[in-house]
Amino acid sequence: MPVINVDDLTDKDKALMEVTQLKTEVKLERWKTSKCCEELQEYIQGLVDEDTLVKGISEEKNPFKEKGGCVIC
Repeated sequence: MPVINVDDLTDKDKALMEVTQLKTEVKLERWKTSKCCEELQEYIQGLVDEDTLVKGISEEKNPFKEKGGCVIC
């Protein structure tokens, strides 16, 4: 998709772009925020057992675990 410099467009072109964008947005299905929040909570809580940020990484699977100690002579 080509890059369009808005400063180079005429007022008519800018208005046409805005109308096109508004026509696209009006077709979108809208949901209530409360319904979306409930669904998002259910999704997150359903996957909490698999979430490594919540339960951590097991020692066997931890790629950052130290392989050996540091020895200073």
